[in-house]
Amino acid sequence: MPADRLRFITCGSVDDGKSTLIGRLLHDTRQASDDQMAALARDSAKHGTQGEALDFALLVDGLAAEREQGITIDVAYRYFSTGKRHFIVADCPGHEQYTRNMATGASTADLAIVLVDARKGVLPQTRRHSWICALLGVKQVVLAVNKMDLVGWSEAVFEAIRAEYVALAEAVGIERVQAVPVSALAGDNLTRRGDAAWYTGPTLLEHLEAAPVPALDTQGAARLPVQLVLRPHQDFRGYAGTLAQGRLSKGDAVLVQPSGHEAVVASVAIGGREVEAAEAGQAVVVTLDRERDVSRGDVISALSAPLPVSDQFVAHVVWMDEAPLVPGRGYWLRIGTREVAATVTEISHRIEVNTQAHEAAKQLAMNDVGLVKLSLAAPIPLATYAESRALGGFILVDRLTNATAGAGVVRHGLRRGENVHWQAFSVDKAVRAAQKGQTPRCVWFTGLSGSGKSTIANLVERGLVAQGCHTYVLDGDNVRHGLNRDLGFTEADRVENLRRVAEVAKLMVDAGLVVLVSFIAPYARERETARSLFAPGEFVEVFVDTPLDVCESRDVKGLYAKARAGKIPNFTGINAPYERPEAPDLRLDTTAATPEVLARQVIDAIGG
Repeated sequence: MPADRLRFITCGSVDDGKSTLIGRLLHDTRQASDDQMAALARDSAKHGTQGEALDFALLVDGLAAEREQGITIDVAYRYFSTGKRHFIVADCPGHEQYTRNMATGASTADLAIVLVDARKGVLPQTRRHSWICALLGVKQVVLAVNKMDLVGWSEAVFEAIRAEYVALAEAVGIERVQAVPVSALAGDNLTRRGDAAWYTGPTLLEHLEAAPVPALDTQGAARLPVQLVLRPHQDFRGYAGTLAQGRLSKGDAVLVQPSGHEAVVASVAIGGREVEAAEAGQAVVVTLDRERDVSRGDVISALSAPLPVSDQFVAHVVWMDEAPLVPGRGYWLRIGTREVAATVTEISHRIEVNTQAHEAAKQLAMNDVGLVKLSLAAPIPLATYAESRALGGFILVDRLTNATAGAGVVRHGLRRGENVHWQAFSVDKAVRAAQKGQTPRCVWFTGLSGSGKSTIANLVERGLVAQGCHTYVLDGDNVRHGLNRDLGFTEADRVENLRRVAEVAKLMVDAGLVVLVSFIAPYARERETARSLFAPGEFVEVFVDTPLDVCESRDVKGLYAKARAGKIPNFTGINAPYERPEAPDLRLDTTAATPEVLARQVIDAIGG
């Protein structure tokens, strides 16, 4: 029986033969059933690229678009085994636009097969994929120099490609490279020897069967990310998860992080059966000797060696979204079993993956890789990716669409995040609000320039003050004279503009005020990020809905005329987008009522 399991990926540039190699490998190891072979014959006749011969790539390319276009789009996983080992292989797409899919496959791989077309040599996408493999912890590579039959099995061609790739591997941090000359289509040097007498190394399968599998760290300090709190009845409270590192035994002293509460492990169970200890990689349920507030996303760590806790860290990020990564924009960060609001505060540099050069950048486009700094809404226990894939790898999720926008690896925490703590005071928001006899809120007016935001906000404040309320108005133009005078009107500057204002508004609400924010706020993501800073009910989004032509007809400041004349770049509604609120808390139709009537609607809505 096979003794262990190797997870590997195939990657490289377009048309290097990745799917053909995997299909041929499955065929030659007799992993394809009779039904699959019959389907392959039919598909080869319809979509194949090999004339009357079987097109082995179609064993792996499962999407209709892949078969029609002859490319790999999604990551295709296949399982097979030999007498020596089990395998899970991820066939990854070669097109640059699907780099995010390749990164997904690499994140769990132990080894990568990097294919290179012998006629083309090492290409930019070869370098990109190799760099991402190294970034995501893949330290061993099989360099499969494919289509050797088309260059006459030239040893000189093979050696030149091997030497170039070894130099690349050393530069990006790949530790082990085994180069194999192959013909994926004919099957040479996959499971059997080819015709090149000069090659005396292992076949591809022989190397896969012998390649070392990185062992889980069972000797380090225990780390248990809590996935689920089990409470079947009032006499039992257990914490379930997969032990990410170390060994956890009954009687061990542990620390619940990030809360810092100490406890002792009362019991350890695997598969419903109590055991004395569990090791890394095992799914366990543990109980503690005392009542502790433990939730999903917490980490139970060895008391003798806890993880550092911080709300700021440095990470490498592979950006996957069509919308660029802009500092200041908010996302959900999912790391281990925890989800927390996060913001990229700074892009230190973009990495040119073909040369590994560091380039200055204000944003990251899709498929870019960069070194960034992140700030979290709450501190979390942090492990570097080098220490733990399970606890050091994360994804960034778009707040609006819930789509994965980026993937990253923790490099190190920032000391300022570890050493700066929120100072609690005896006089809090509730006391300040009670003193003023009001419910503090942030009322956020959004709409096009000239829609009437500031006019209505001014009337709302006058009405609230007349009723004895304590208020303040944050106006877009006024704030740009001081706090945000260093910001322009690029997308990145607009995002930072709104981030700062939202933080100021949060402090004003904490002071017990009703703060009225009058900003265009063109991006839905930033408005949602602003909302997330406040407690439920504290944030009221007011959409001042005025058609563009009406705003232009007013043009009190002459801005639309300048924008139309090309004198103002990035002007919202003309040459920059405005994302209308889909579900505002209050919509004001300025074409149907006077500002005074609309202001009264706002006051009534917030209970003033």
